Amino acid sequence: MRILITAAAFVMTLCVVVTNAQTPTPAPASPTMPEQPKPVPAWLDRRVRAEASNFKGNVYLYAKNLDTGAVYDFGGDEPVRTASTIKVAVMVEAFARVAEGRAKWSDELVLGKEARYAGSGVLQDLTDGLRLTLRDAVTLMMTVSDNTATNMVLDYLSTDAVNARMESLGLRQTRIMRRVGGGGVSKEGMIEANKRFGLGRTTPREMVTILEKLERGEIVSPAVSKEMIELLKREQPTEGIWRGLWRVPKATKSGALDALRSNVGIIYHPRGRIALAVTCDDMPEPDWTADNPALLLMSRLSEIIIDGLGK
Repeated sequence: MRILITAAAFVMTLCVVVTNAQTPTPAPASPTMPEQPKPVPAWLDRRVRAEASNFKGNVYLYAKNLDTGAVYDFGGDEPVRTASTIKVAVMVEAFARVAEGRAKWSDELVLGKEARYAGSGVLQDLTDGLRLTLRDAVTLMMTVSDNTATNMVLDYLSTDAVNARMESLGLRQTRIMRRVGGGGVSKEGMIEANKRFGLGRTTPREMVTILEKLERGEIVSPAVSKEMIELLKREQPTEGIWRGLWRVPKATKSGALDALRSNVGIIYHPRGRIALAVTCDDMPEPDWTADNPALLLMSRLSEIIIDGLGK
């Protein structure tokens, strides 16, 4: 009887040993694994919604702290009119074309009546026949949002080439429809449903995606991405997002129409590199002052975003 009990105990012990041997030990977490994004506080959504509810118009916003991964989304996937923020996509195509050796920054563009358009910029007031390098035209397009310079660059690159570049980057919503003021209509711009967007269409999320790719050096190359970020840092003026944080470095692009203000950018804040895209549309009355209600709202929202997403 003792022998039988001992044998049974031996078999049970063996089964336990074998079972334990077949159960893999969980691997320790790798020190290089990215941290989980910081939870977004519940008050952030309440404060954004409160601000948006008091605004006469519609608000769409997407933000991401590029250091922590924390994200806030308020209609971030809604297709919106871009106004001049689509010039970021035009800039990307220009830099990529030069990097690929299919264009040179020294290539000359000639100012003519067909490219001239009023609004932002200085070229509208200069003499026909003026010769600019591609580099100078792109710089004017981004720093002072020069509409005429934009048309000169688009005549050189083509609107369809800009859209093809966006598609290659996995951006399905960001499209330019035509030149500023008309002409040069892209294939996307010929679609009836897209005509309501005017110059361009995007989503706040896709604009933040472009900014993040640039900041991480993922568009063309790290060196070329850095050049584009440095150009965005030179925009003037900056009256929307982070307007009160003039001491803090930021890389931005703004856009404006009678009923719309749009702003995209990265702020290099002590609490993180925060990328933000905001569109305020459908305002009932035009206001071309620096204190347009949408610009003031963007300023408040951007500081709320820093409080909510900052590390």
